[in-house]
Amino acid sequence: MNEKDNSKMLQHWPTLLLGLIVSVIFLLAIFTFQVKSTEIAVVTTLGKISGVKDAGLHFCWPWPFQKIHKFDNRYHCFDGSSGKLEETYTADGQPVVAGIFVVYKIKDAEKLFKSLTIPDVSQAEDKINSQMRNEKTAVLGKYKFDELVNTDPKKMKLTEIENKMKARIAPIVLDKYGIQVEFVGIKNLSLPEKNTGSVLNRMKAERNVVAEQYRADGKSEAKIIKDKADYDRKLKLAQAEAKAKEIKAEGDATAAGFYSVFKDEPELAAFLRKLESLRKIIPSRTTLILNTDYAPFDLLKADQKLLQDGKKDSGKPK
Repeated sequence: MNEKDNSKMLQHWPTLLLGLIVSVIFLLAIFTFQVKSTEIAVVTTLGKISGVKDAGLHFCWPWPFQKIHKFDNRYHCFDGSSGKLEETYTADGQPVVAGIFVVYKIKDAEKLFKSLTIPDVSQAEDKINSQMRNEKTAVLGKYKFDELVNTDPKKMKLTEIENKMKARIAPIVLDKYGIQVEFVGIKNLSLPEKNTGSVLNRMKAERNVVAEQYRADGKSEAKIIKDKADYDRKLKLAQAEAKAKEIKAEGDATAAGFYSVFKDEPELAAFLRKLESLRKIIPSRTTLILNTDYAPFDLLKADQKLLQDGKKDSGKPK
């Protein structure tokens, strides 16, 4: 090869390198595919499933030999496509309008792909939707109305209802469609407009019964408290009377000793009684004009006589 041919090759080398790079990129685009971290892919070869691929770069034969079907592998919240808010009946025959939702994720992409006529997750949601409607009606029909709506949180069983619906929906959906249901919840719960008035009146009547029971319990408790207070009052009065009688008996016993003295000195006894009567009749610093011939005022006359006799005796020489 002469120098002229070498120079020509050197001149076309960039073009050849560019062509080679383009060819490699083209081949990679034809014979590889990429799966995102949020996706999962089902590979079919001539219409049959040949593999399931996770996130990453993978080799494949070009179309029409192989096809790539990608599904979103993240958690989805689905509240139904039809019949979201349907009227159903509780165990005690009360109509309610309820809507539920599910949180799901694709667990088995191959099983899901086989259950679909077209590789679209919306078709899978339609299959879940029918199962949701069936289980919602079946589970709600086993609970009474006051277990769904109640002023007492202890009587409500919404969490139990949600868990039972999940327990019924999840195994069927996973087995048939390869979809794992993580959670089932009640989104809406209301009353039909035509039944709202009658249900509210019934609830009001039930509240009145409860209120009346509280009033009766209050009256009964008040009577118990009042009876106990009356009993305590009577008991204290009886104890006080017994104590008073005891004190009076002690006083009478003490006074009996003095009465024996009065028997021996009747004049002293009469004198003391008259003094006691004067203390009660005549208060301090009182001026009275009385007849001293009658008891007990005759003591005043006797005292005056004693006073005069004392003065006469004091005037006599000793």
